Amino acid sequence: MLRITDARTGKPADAAPARRGLTRVEAHVPRADTTGLRVLLVADVLVRALELNGTPVWTVLTAPEGHAELRERASVLGIRPFEDHRAGEPALGEAQVLRVVAAPEGPGDGEDDETPDGVRVEVAPVHDEIPADDDSGPVHEGSVESDPSALRLALLARPRSEPLRLGPAALADAEKVLSHWRGAVATWATHPSGPIPDPVRQQLRAAWEDDLDVPAVLDVLRRVATSQTVPDGARFETYAYADRLLGLELTRDIGRGTPS
Repeated sequence: MLRITDARTGKPADAAPARRGLTRVEAHVPRADTTGLRVLLVADVLVRALELNGTPVWTVLTAPEGHAELRERASVLGIRPFEDHRAGEPALGEAQVLRVVAAPEGPGDGEDDETPDGVRVEVAPVHDEIPADDDSGPVHEGSVESDPSALRLALLARPRSEPLRLGPAALADAEKVLSHWRGAVATWATHPSGPIPDPVRQQLRAAWEDDLDVPAVLDVLRRVATSQTVPDGARFETYAYADRLLGLELTRDIGRGTPS
């Protein structure tokens, strides 16, 4: 059962009702910048985790008017579409509501504490680090054009509760990791398939069911990659399974010739 910290109480709460009734995930995006993109990405991964557990989900996006840019950038990052929020929209009988919001950065910032009941999931801000002599725009734009998944990985690599400084070095590191993992997955795919070892599956699920700890999921993948006991075919199945949560296109290079 996925449990996630409610920012209002500081305590873990069930992300899905006990009988797997409908859960509504609302992404409250304050503005169409990288912080807003991180909020929407966390909501996307939260939905994926719920669906992996068999929970039906209804997704809703609340964002400033004229958020076409946000939707375009979200699509490029592999974030699945959320429905636009409509004022006065009737409930669908959902048993749980999860509201993913930007964490307050100062007094008077953030959402009103009198918003409707539900679990509040806060996401810390992103600070773009742009070299002083770089007038090409935010650092994330170049990465999106070259490999959007590198930005996705960079945003997921740190706990959502921690502010993130996003600069060229972080994006370059993410691209290197992705290139290495995709090449490895393409190689493992040429070996006979094997089941995911039960301890590895349990470690993956324990990580994302414990407050949606994506960095811990990534740590499990790193250990599997260097394990002396997990066969290559099982490594492939492990990475493909984890990517249903991560959305990093880890199997993208299969069949594309000799892996790099």
